[in-house]
Amino acid sequence: MTKYIFITGGVVSSLGKGIIGASLGKLLRARGYSVAIQKFDPYINVDPGTMSPFQHGEVFVTDDGAETDLDLGHYERFIDTNFSQISNVTSGSVYQTVIQKERKGDYLGATVQVIPHITNEIKSRIIKAQKHFKPDFQIIEIGGTIGDIESLPFIESIRQFKTEIGIGNAINIHCTLLPYLPTSGELKTKPSQHSVQVLRSYGLQPEILVCRTSKPIPKTEKDKLALFCSVSKDAVIECRDMKSIYEVPLALEDQKFAEVVLKLLYSEQREANLDAWKNLVEKINHPQKTIKIAIAGKYTKLSDAYISVVESIKHAGYEYDAKTEIKWINSEDCVDDAQCKELLKDVQGVVVPGGFGIRGIEGKLNVIKYVREHNIPFLGICLGMQCAVIEYARHVAGLKGANSTEFDENCVYPVIDLMAEQKNIKGYGGSMRLGAYDCHIKKGTKAYDVYGATKISERHRHRYEVNTDYIEQLKRAGLVFSGMSPDGMLSEIVELPELDWFVACQFHPEFKSRPERPHPLFKGLIQAAVNSCV
Repeated sequence: MTKYIFITGGVVSSLGKGIIGASLGKLLRARGYSVAIQKFDPYINVDPGTMSPFQHGEVFVTDDGAETDLDLGHYERFIDTNFSQISNVTSGSVYQTVIQKERKGDYLGATVQVIPHITNEIKSRIIKAQKHFKPDFQIIEIGGTIGDIESLPFIESIRQFKTEIGIGNAINIHCTLLPYLPTSGELKTKPSQHSVQVLRSYGLQPEILVCRTSKPIPKTEKDKLALFCSVSKDAVIECRDMKSIYEVPLALEDQKFAEVVLKLLYSEQREANLDAWKNLVEKINHPQKTIKIAIAGKYTKLSDAYISVVESIKHAGYEYDAKTEIKWINSEDCVDDAQCKELLKDVQGVVVPGGFGIRGIEGKLNVIKYVREHNIPFLGICLGMQCAVIEYARHVAGLKGANSTEFDENCVYPVIDLMAEQKNIKGYGGSMRLGAYDCHIKKGTKAYDVYGATKISERHRHRYEVNTDYIEQLKRAGLVFSGMSPDGMLSEIVELPELDWFVACQFHPEFKSRPERPHPLFKGLIQAAVNSCV
């Protein structure tokens, strides 16, 4: 029988519930248990696909084409399991389903209400995931903070669900912040007590407290939290700030976090095998060298907008015993050639990631032109590949004025154009080429060297593509199309073989990178960057 673990948060948002859930999943997997995770987000958007990265960070894409919260990326990276559309639930998707059912008459004329109709729909999403994954443990993280009005239906659904499946089959882990007051030199427990009090007022009693803190929690304060929050003393877990998120599972293991969870859920205690993860953390903490990688984009003021790209760069760095420093470059600052040169003078590699819209495009083209002419290792992703094709068309293939119809509908040479199946689509949500698609790789290319295969599968999120009318002309000018869709119509990977590493892909490789198994394209970039330092 599947056991359920609900994770809620209090005091403030952005406490790292996703990392705590992912870490617990890792610890349970290390004990040989199967784990599934869901993220329940209270916002009214159906999914984060139409939200600005400044608002919500990166949109993570699953194999089955779901546009999801970035926490699913953490789940997949820590647990090394591919999740799906049913792993991300929003208020918008729940209300949309209920309203559609009401319109069809599925409720037989009943007055549709939050209880039972919305709460039943939320509970049905839990059961649907359980039937799909059939895990030993199902972790459900509730976004936002206890007390938020929009999260109340989710909290009520948890209360009902826990009651229905009985004691020992579900627990609630509540994550809170213990603020430190330097003037008095104290960690304050009162905000956490109040947060639990609010949770109780909704009918939920947490079984475990995970306390985010910048300082060690004294035993007296742990005892106070246990007493006033009605949890056992061993269920007050300290979660201190770490240098790397990958240290969190080991810190929680030291406090017997998973053992407490298994005890509360009447599950077998098993020995954890974390040797590989410990070796990973050892590499992270003791790098042999340091390299600097630039990310040139337009959302650089919020690193979460490119969180999977950042983590993928780090993963590849661990493989080569290298610490990777990220240099954020706002592509709008690179419109001026001299400033572009100044910003790139101290980097060993450059990534131009995905994105939408014309803002910052000319700066990205300047960045790509500079790295191409100076043989700086380069990886272009999605829009980054499209920009690489535009830059090459303009400055090498003789197609002056080449552009994408996304930026100029009437450009002379539309080397990037809207995909045929996208041309009659009016809405935006969930309307792109989304999810995993196969790609055939040409032997004798850099892409083949790093993948070691002629057929791969990668995740996509785009509307525009390389215009097939210009492929032959670009090939004659020296651009190698090393990856194509199985029907040979869509360009997936381009490269310049004469350079150390100049590769760009239409898909998003960052969604499949793992800390213990870096993505081949990022490995190629980092290896070239490391070699350039020798």
